[in-house]
Amino acid sequence: MVSKTEETQLNSLENQVDNGGGGAWEYLCLVRKLKVRRSDKVFKYGLSILNDPKKRSALGPEEWTLYEQVAIAALDCQCLDVTKDCIKVLQKKFPESKRVGRLNGMLLEAKGSWAEAEKAYSSLLEDNSLDQVIHKRRVAMAKAQGNISEAIELLNKYLEIFMADHDAWRELADIYVSLQMYKQAAFCYEELILSQPTVPLYHLAYADVLYTLGGLENLQTAKKYYASTIDLTGGKNTRAPFGICLCTSAIAQVSKGRNREDKESPELQSLAATALEKDYKQRAADKLGLLTSALRSMKF
Repeated sequence: MVSKTEETQLNSLENQVDNGGGGAWEYLCLVRKLKVRRSDKVFKYGLSILNDPKKRSALGPEEWTLYEQVAIAALDCQCLDVTKDCIKVLQKKFPESKRVGRLNGMLLEAKGSWAEAEKAYSSLLEDNSLDQVIHKRRVAMAKAQGNISEAIELLNKYLEIFMADHDAWRELADIYVSLQMYKQAAFCYEELILSQPTVPLYHLAYADVLYTLGGLENLQTAKKYYASTIDLTGGKNTRAPFGICLCTSAIAQVSKGRNREDKESPELQSLAATALEKDYKQRAADKLGLLTSALRSMKF
């Protein structure tokens, strides 16, 4: 994740280059270092360097890195001819490179030549079955074709090998949520929380899934994870206290006629409602009436 300082530095350098102040190469290096996607700028400034023999030769070995960077940016910009030209140069320099082979597969994807791309990726996986990038490209390709069931299957197989890949677990969770497969999504978020227990986003998403599933046990657990989200964010997340209020209301409805032990204490809900009202007064005073009406409609 890019920090605010890094983003400020990147934007400042981008403005400098845009205004003709130089620093195009430094900008391209920073984009690559931070792993951000600014394809239009990378394509524009990267190609200008590659088209200038003097500037290109001054890069030394970094020239080939720039060819790869521009090739990927050109794919995003739908300038497939430029990508093709970059790949040709790289293939001439590195004829047996698997990395260049991946680029060629991505070009085939962009052209919509799915069968050829799959063949290229399968061939590369035969040489190295642990190539994470190619596994992920196959998932992306399945999604691009609308084959969600295959994407799920590929992701599950991938996670059997690379169980610590947080992005893959999150991607799988998002797919399950989109298909309303909430139990499977909950499992994914449990894995994420186990591996990264201090990331509030995972606690919040897990609570949302449990609330959607419903049932007394799920609602009580969801309420705990909304509370942990508040704790991890220092009370700066508005959605979490609202989730607590919703859970309390739902638990009250489910617990009707049950023992007192099953009923919730109103203290946490009261604190959450107070925090919400304070937050709305500070940041959205014109919406305070809507919040008050919503909280009154909840039966605690």
